[in-house]
Amino acid sequence: MATERMEMNGIGERESEEVSAPRRRRNLGGQLNMNHYANKKSAAESMLDVALLMANASQLKAVLGQGPDFTFYYPLITLISISLSLQIIVGILLIFIVKWNLNDESMHNKLNIMENVATALVFGIVVVNIFITAFGVQNPNSKS
Repeated sequence: MATERMEMNGIGERESEEVSAPRRRRNLGGQLNMNHYANKKSAAESMLDVALLMANASQLKAVLGQGPDFTFYYPLITLISISLSLQIIVGILLIFIVKWNLNDESMHNKLNIMENVATALVFGIVVVNIFITAFGVQNPNSKS
């Protein structure tokens, strides 16, 4: 019975049962579809961004629960707000990066700039979140 195999570029290929299993696993010279690769990469980055967004929202809730009497209340509110804003900007950039066609060479320069900006913003988000962790968001129930 013949089986159908899909390459990364979406082109299907029919194989017979006589072809050995190791040969089926190898890429037989099919080209990599850069749009497909970039979309998967951006989707993975977006999922991580959503996870961090949820963590920051939870931290913001905990800080607001502490109230202004908490020692680092205002610095943490500021840092968490900066982190959330940067994450929203990165998310919007990733949407544009996914929408544009990588195979269009006229877009390569714009896409490269957007990727570099997104990478720099992600680095900024990491640095801000290190400071958030250093100031220590505590659960409101653990007040002494």
